[in-house]
Amino acid sequence: MTASTTQARPGPPTVPGPGGERKSRVRRDRPLWLMIPGGLAILLIVVIPFLIALWISLLELDQFTLRDFLSAPFVGLGNFVEALQTAGLLNSLRVSVAFSVLTTAVAAPIGVLAALTVQDSFRGRGLLRSLYLLPYVIPNFVVAVLWKYLLQPDGPMNTVLGVAGIEGGSWFIGERAFWTLVLVDIWASWSFVYLLTLSGLQTIDSELYDAVAVDGASWHQKLRHIVLPGIRGPLALALLLSTIHHFNNFTLPYVLFGSPAPESVNVLTLNIFETSFQVFRFGLGAAMAVVSLIIVMIPAFAYLRATKLEAGDQ
Repeated sequence: MTASTTQARPGPPTVPGPGGERKSRVRRDRPLWLMIPGGLAILLIVVIPFLIALWISLLELDQFTLRDFLSAPFVGLGNFVEALQTAGLLNSLRVSVAFSVLTTAVAAPIGVLAALTVQDSFRGRGLLRSLYLLPYVIPNFVVAVLWKYLLQPDGPMNTVLGVAGIEGGSWFIGERAFWTLVLVDIWASWSFVYLLTLSGLQTIDSELYDAVAVDGASWHQKLRHIVLPGIRGPLALALLLSTIHHFNNFTLPYVLFGSPAPESVNVLTLNIFETSFQVFRFGLGAAMAVVSLIIVMIPAFAYLRATKLEAGDQ
């Protein structure tokens, strides 16, 4: 039989492997249309306002040009340069970063220890768990008003310190104002870390505790090899969200110190508020807000990247 008359024989049918078949079936079964409402919400609430703020940051928009918004003078990166040089952006960034990092660093161990104290069953555990949640459920405005009353020069805090022979003084001026802000925010935020840590503790199999107890492991070994690895995910999320919340916290410093605030507590959110709605430099305030958003996105993207890598390894 010649080559011209030879017909190619059909090969064996290609059968996708179990992994490929499963992936293709999963892709087929995804109801992607269910993402439309969430996508529209993100578009309306996040993307469009960000684009408007980015455009405003490139304009010389103030109380004089606000009426002619579309024809406001275009200044490019001029607002960003002014924010860095004369608007106190660098000082506000320093204060905000120091405030958020210090508050998270102190509140996180308190929250973890609180979760460990109510992990095991005992009489009154439900009541104690509820009491631990009080700082979380009380609004920031109420927390600020309460602490502002307690820390008044003639308030209860100085009275108690005076009985103990300690001079209280003023808590809302000078360098002490920064530590007052940190102290109040620690009280208001540790229970959030406690809540997420407690949720992580509930996912640890109780048989692991029984196994290490039989092996004679100490409390320190159980904490290091079982508890901390088991709550790593919820704790990392709690640290990220807490830090971002502290960085963007406006209510607490505004109610405690008012506006304009002392230089030591002039966090970025207060600076943006003063620039935009007291000085009426909307373009300059928008530039500072864009910088704030970029800074907040850095740890968020780092966390998402780490989570994706960890999921890929598994």
